[in-house]
Amino acid sequence: QVQLVESGGGLVQAGGSLRLSCAASGRTFSPYSMGWFRQAPGKEREFVADISWSGARTQYLDSVKGRFTISRDNAKNTVYLQMNNLKPEDTAVYYCASRTSLMATMNERLYRYWGQGTQVTVSS
Repeated sequence: QVQLVESGGGLVQAGGSLRLSCAASGRTFSPYSMGWFRQAPGKEREFVADISWSGARTQYLDSVKGRFTISRDNAKNTVYLQMNNLKPEDTAVYYCASRTSLMATMNERLYRYWGQGTQVTVSS
């Protein structure tokens, strides 16, 4: 079992920045890739970014490219999502997820473990 805990969400004005963290505990000795997803009110959950076990490969939702950066510190079992130039349409609950694989994926159905989510609200 892997437990994931997100933190760093909050209220920010448009153009501002936040850094989300996702700390993993439990069965973390297996290589695992990580993803960030988000769900806005009344919408389905969508992929935001993912990162491979080594950190060498990352992928992003088109609308966040150039604004968001995913990274990881395997020594701390933590994944980060740096969000800059935030827009009101980024408002959502952000979830991190992990899967026991070297490679990440945009497909949320392939992630086994999920955090409880952290709220990000961007005011205009």
